[in-house]
Amino acid sequence: MKNFEALEIAKQLIALLKSLVAKIRASDPALADQLKDAATSIVLNLGEGSRRMGRDRLQHFRIASGSALESKVALEVAIGWGYVDPTEVEAPLALLDRVLAMTWRLTHPRA
Repeated sequence: MKNFEALEIAKQLIALLKSLVAKIRASDPALADQLKDAATSIVLNLGEGSRRMGRDRLQHFRIASGSALESKVALEVAIGWGYVDPTEVEAPLALLDRVLAMTWRLTHPRA
């Protein structure tokens, strides 16, 4: 099976977020849980969408995109509250921007 680049990047994101989620959990368990759930949703919906067809496929990619934006905003909230330093989240935010760009293209195919 050909590698699905968006899915591979989302998996890399999970690896980067593991320690950040633990750090955020020390100050705000609810935010940490929401970030973990949103990031997990990206991977699961990209994976499932990659095997679906038609509208169902697009819906999974849309959900993945929404979860990517939710993850990005959760990291921004964590910065705002001072739970993490902005330099700690540069790499995950960059991956989230890539996922958002890729899911945009997946949900807005060229005609």
